[in-house]
Amino acid sequence: MSPSGPVPADRLERGVQVLRSWGLEVAVAPHAVVTHPELDYLAGTDAQRAADFQAAWCDPGIDAVLCARGGYGAFRMVDLLDFEAMSRARPKILAGYSDVTALHQAIGARLGVVTLHAPMIGAEPFTSDEPTRAMLRRMLFEPELVRTITTTGARALIGGRAGGITMGGCLSLLASGVGGPTGPRSAAGSILVIEDVDEKRYQIDRMLTELLRSGWLTGVAAVVAGSWHDCEDGIDEVLTDRLRPLGVPVLTDVGFGHGTRSATVPLGVPAVVEDAAIHLDEPALT
Repeated sequence: MSPSGPVPADRLERGVQVLRSWGLEVAVAPHAVVTHPELDYLAGTDAQRAADFQAAWCDPGIDAVLCARGGYGAFRMVDLLDFEAMSRARPKILAGYSDVTALHQAIGARLGVVTLHAPMIGAEPFTSDEPTRAMLRRMLFEPELVRTITTTGARALIGGRAGGITMGGCLSLLASGVGGPTGPRSAAGSILVIEDVDEKRYQIDRMLTELLRSGWLTGVAAVVAGSWHDCEDGIDEVLTDRLRPLGVPVLTDVGFGHGTRSATVPLGVPAVVEDAAIHLDEPALT
């Protein structure tokens, strides 16, 4: 489904074919490739996207809601969801990243369900990178085999060891969602995962400063950065400057988010940050 922007039909079909090759039965949401009649950056109207999402979540025959692409629009539809009705449904797997962060935050806070910060089915890197696809497949079919999340380039900007519950997503969405009705009230006790795309250093600085000034980061256990694809150089210095006063471990380049390769990171799972990696205390999915 497309909770934000529309996905080109040919790209969605390539992703769907991969899922079918895994032995999955795929149902495409009614408005996944529809474009809003006036706002072409949206996949249909807010009500249509919300209805697609809620119908999939409440359908007993559906096991997972895999998002086709990001873009913009999830914040416009998330308040239209009936979380009381969704809470009565069998929990589903939600997978996606970027603008889907708004849904990760809402599902985690309102329903207490583990979700997957994972590549979108109708977009790169899922459609072009086999290691990206393979990790998502392992998380879905053999979650007990995915207990450590890192890359060869992962580094500790601020060292240490800390435990907490994973949460987070795209930094710009986290900053925009502070104080909203659907997200968590703070990141206290969490291992906060963050990433973003095509941002200047001062914009990353501003977003982190917004989270700091609001008190949302007070009590966070650790911060783990994935990729900063197409962002301005020098993000490490911004992260260190802004986050050092928190006195918690800070990792970077852990390999999830936008870019040509993207790891799958479960959100809502107890984990430990140590040795430039996230170590899951238990399998993300059961």
